[in-house]
Amino acid sequence: MENNLDFTYLDHNATTYVDPQVIDAMAPYWGVKFANPSSIYDISQDVRTDLDMARTKMLSLLGASNGKVVFTGGGSESDNLAIKGFVYANQKKGKHIITSTIEHHAVGHTCEFLIKQGFDVTYVPVTTQGVLDITAFKAALRPDTILVSIMAANNETGVIQPLSEIGRITKEKGIAFHTDAVQIGGKIPIEVDAWNVDLLTLSAHKFYGPKGIGCLYIRKGIRLQPQIHGGSQEFDLRAGTENTAAIIGMVKALALANGSMIEESKREQGLRDHLEAAIKRDIPEIIINGQGAPRLPNTLNVIMKYVEGEGMLLYLNMNKIYASSGSACTSGSLDPSHVLLAMGIPHEFAHGSLRFSFGKKNTDSDVKKVIALLPGIVRQLRSMSPLWPENS
Repeated sequence: MENNLDFTYLDHNATTYVDPQVIDAMAPYWGVKFANPSSIYDISQDVRTDLDMARTKMLSLLGASNGKVVFTGGGSESDNLAIKGFVYANQKKGKHIITSTIEHHAVGHTCEFLIKQGFDVTYVPVTTQGVLDITAFKAALRPDTILVSIMAANNETGVIQPLSEIGRITKEKGIAFHTDAVQIGGKIPIEVDAWNVDLLTLSAHKFYGPKGIGCLYIRKGIRLQPQIHGGSQEFDLRAGTENTAAIIGMVKALALANGSMIEESKREQGLRDHLEAAIKRDIPEIIINGQGAPRLPNTLNVIMKYVEGEGMLLYLNMNKIYASSGSACTSGSLDPSHVLLAMGIPHEFAHGSLRFSFGKKNTDSDVKKVIALLPGIVRQLRSMSPLWPENS
């Protein structure tokens, strides 16, 4: 796809632009098809039909043979509905939850909240590559464990988690399994049946859909307590008039992404690998986070030792290159990444990470621009760093 932007955007794990085909699909629902799908007259029922068709299509896109899809205001709301909704509805069976040390804050902070409500949470560690420690996971299982919540792929490192193995274990134990799949939407295939996933979270703006819309897949037989009360929309699980335009846009966006996934993932991985190889060649004292583990094809997370990520980002920003030092949700925080610390990265190095995440409009010229500038930026920052060995 031609890049008609006057800047280099390498932060697609934070958000994406809305695909023009998605905008076209949404347009009728802001105008002619504006009716409330809960009303009984014919123009409303036409919208209801479109909404039902979109819901069925989403199930198919997720590789689900049963269950339902509840549309929400985004990934964070879906995570909260999945985790709080499940444990509140099923706490008579137990109050133990298992998650990991690298979860997005939408899961991590929700679990912290539930601890204050009397629930018990075990945080399973990851390996130095950022992959869930399966041995520790098995050891954490208890008779009162009712829910496991492990992300599909990490938003910072791109490391893909062993969902099939986790799902096999939870199914054998009769434990519900939720995965925050926000970062894999449109990048790798989603197979809820094959993974034995009971609850799955998605957010449209990660795969060229609109912001402010997400969904939660719920397997048949899974009981949740609603977190937003009011009307009877979304199977009585999420009150509020449906955002029909955004729902249509989300389903269209995922369908488009799935349709070009194989070719596009291969192309983006080529760009990622080109940049990774150049950084290894031109910049000493680096760490490729997640190297050797299965990673999302578009994601590169690298630590430049002895420099701050914020400083590198500011220099890149001056050259209209936009990347990240971790999660967009924590970009205002001065604390080092909890993900990198969980992987065993020393505190002083965890501050020096950059995340480059490629998308549909990126080309090799974007990689060349980064390669031309980044080594000089790192050299300049290291020359001012008291930690750089050559300055001691």
